[in-house]
Amino acid sequence: MSGPVKRSVQIAGHATSISLEPVFWDALVEAAREQALPLSALVARIDAARIEAPDPANLASAIRVWLFERARAGR
Repeated sequence: MSGPVKRSVQIAGHATSISLEPVFWDALVEAAREQALPLSALVARIDAARIEAPDPANLASAIRVWLFERARAGR
């Protein structure tokens, strides 16, 4: 497994840098494709749910957890 890769994603009109391991980037791209969404739109959805939490995690952690829960639920 290789280390994190930083990418820039547009959320709510501004660029946000996110560092994820390649396996998570691949899974996120696949999830966006399956939901027929641009990657930025899926990340924005995850971010919107994240900020509603009482003690929000950082965005990269929220994405990892979202992907884990998606995989556990069988998508």
